[in-house]
Amino acid sequence: MKYLIVGLGNIGDEYANTRHNIGFRMVDAMAQSVGATWEDRRYGFVAHCRVKNAEMVLLKPSTFMNLSGMAVRYWLNAEKIPLENLFVLVDDLNLPFGTIRMRKAGSAGGHNGLKNIEQCLCTPNYARLRFGIGNEYTHGAQVSFVLGEWTPEEEKALPDRLALISDVIKSFCLQGIDRTMNQYNGK
Repeated sequence: MKYLIVGLGNIGDEYANTRHNIGFRMVDAMAQSVGATWEDRRYGFVAHCRVKNAEMVLLKPSTFMNLSGMAVRYWLNAEKIPLENLFVLVDDLNLPFGTIRMRKAGSAGGHNGLKNIEQCLCTPNYARLRFGIGNEYTHGAQVSFVLGEWTPEEEKALPDRLALISDVIKSFCLQGIDRTMNQYNGK
């Protein structure tokens, strides 16, 4: 079976360590855990890897967050991957830092990257993992918070959280979304 694992973020050094780029960090951690290397390809950076009988195409779209759907649609078609084997990794303001929540389908919940994917695929029915970035910002400072860098405490905690995400991705590919949600949701 082949899977498309997409980490959402924005390209460019100015975004590299921001909360909004946790999707990129999650797929980077997965690639590192299996020794996969990134290639600059159409609509994004792509790495191929295998875990047991699961072939994974890891993707970091280069279309910027709000146009992520173009890259997702292209790579699903190019690799002939069915929609049920798509797993999108994003940041979430409504979850405490480091908390993960997975769903088989659902609304974009205000996330522009997910909105664009839904528009391009003409469906909200794809698996997604939301990684909590917290909401420790004052009124009117949401954009600055999301595009801001992690605190030193958060940065120190990220390696353990990212290792867990790699396990979640492997579980999604090997066991499916239902068993993975039962095992990892809320951790």
